[in-house]
Amino acid sequence: MRYLFIIQGEGRGHLTQAMTLERLLTSHGHEVVKMLVGKSESRTVPAFFTNGVKAPVAYFETMNFVTASSDKRPDALKTILFNVTFSPKLVPSISMIKNEIRSCSPDVIVNFYELLGTVAHDLRARDIPMICIGHQFLFLHEDFSVPEYAGFEGHIALNLFSKAISNGAAKILALSFRPMPDDPKRKIKVVPPLLRPEVLAYRQSPEFRDGGYILGYMLNAGFAEEVMDWHNAHPDIPLHFFWDNAAEAPVKEIDRNLSFYYLNDKEFLRQMAGCRAYASTAGFESICEAMYLGKPLMMVPSHIEQKCNAYDATKYNAAVESERFDLSVLLDFAEKDFKRDEGFPEWALSAEEVFLREMENI
Repeated sequence: MRYLFIIQGEGRGHLTQAMTLERLLTSHGHEVVKMLVGKSESRTVPAFFTNGVKAPVAYFETMNFVTASSDKRPDALKTILFNVTFSPKLVPSISMIKNEIRSCSPDVIVNFYELLGTVAHDLRARDIPMICIGHQFLFLHEDFSVPEYAGFEGHIALNLFSKAISNGAAKILALSFRPMPDDPKRKIKVVPPLLRPEVLAYRQSPEFRDGGYILGYMLNAGFAEEVMDWHNAHPDIPLHFFWDNAAEAPVKEIDRNLSFYYLNDKEFLRQMAGCRAYASTAGFESICEAMYLGKPLMMVPSHIEQKCNAYDATKYNAAVESERFDLSVLLDFAEKDFKRDEGFPEWALSAEEVFLREMENI
C-alpha cells in the first residue's frame, strides 16, 4: 500500500512517531510516498528527522503556539490572535497539501495531528481513507476523564481541536501509556506508543545504567532560567539539558556540571539511557521513552495537552509533576516514591503487531 504522511512539526513527538511508522511499514513491503511537515518561523525542523527518513519531505506553513514574554508557556490570547491574523497565509499551505495528495495518489493518508491536513483531505480527498494518530485523541475516549478541580478546564478546547483534526477520519489511533478498551462510538482504537528501535535496543545496551546525572528536555528556552537557578543552588549535581534553541551553539557548556544541547536525537537517547533521572515539559514521546527505560520522571507541563499527559502519567507512581524545574522534587521522588511501571515495556513492544494490523486493515 502507498501511504502519505501529514505531520505537525511542533516539538519532536509527532516527527519521531512518523519516523518509526515509516520504518515499520517499509519493512513489511509498503511504501511511504511522501511526508508533508507543518512548520512555523519560530521552529526549525530538527536534522535528525530530515536525515532519518527515506521518503521525500516537503514543508508547509502552519499554525503555531505563541509563548508569553518569558518564553516558557504558550499565551492563549496571543496564540489565538496570531493564528487569526496569520490565517490568510494558510491558504497556500492547504492548496499545496491538496496538490501533493493529487500527485502522489496514496492509498491511505496518515495524519499526525495536523489540522491543515484534515482541511485539505475534506476539500480534496474524501475518497482516500485518513488515519489520525496522536496521544491527544485519547482525551476524547469515553473512559478518560480529566478532573476540573485539577485546573484542567482547558481540556474542553483541546478536545474540540482534536475533534476538528479527526473529522472525516476512517480510523483514530489514540496512543496510550497503557492498554484500554477501544471506543467504537468515537472510532477510537487505543494503541501503544511508537517507540523507535533505537530506544527499544537501549535496554540491552551497556549504556543503560545510572550515570549519576539528571537529563532534561524543554521545548521553550525560557525554562533555562529555572534550571540555572537550581544549578546555582546545587552546583555539584551534573545536569544535561536539551532545548530547541537554534540561536545557540550545538553544545553550550555553562560549567563542568551544566550543559545545554541543541536537540540531537541520537545523543538525546544515549543520554536518556545513562541518566539518573529525567525532567521534561511533559511531551508524550519522551515520557514514554523514560518509562520504557525505567527512569524516574518529573514533568513541568507548559500547556493543557501536557497537563493532560502529566495527569495520565502520574497515576501509577512512575512520574511526578511540578510547577517549575525544581529538580529537588525529582531527586526526592526518585529516592522515596518512584516505582517502575513494569507493564509498560511489554505494552510498548506490542506496537509493531498492533500498528501493522491497524494500518493494513483500512
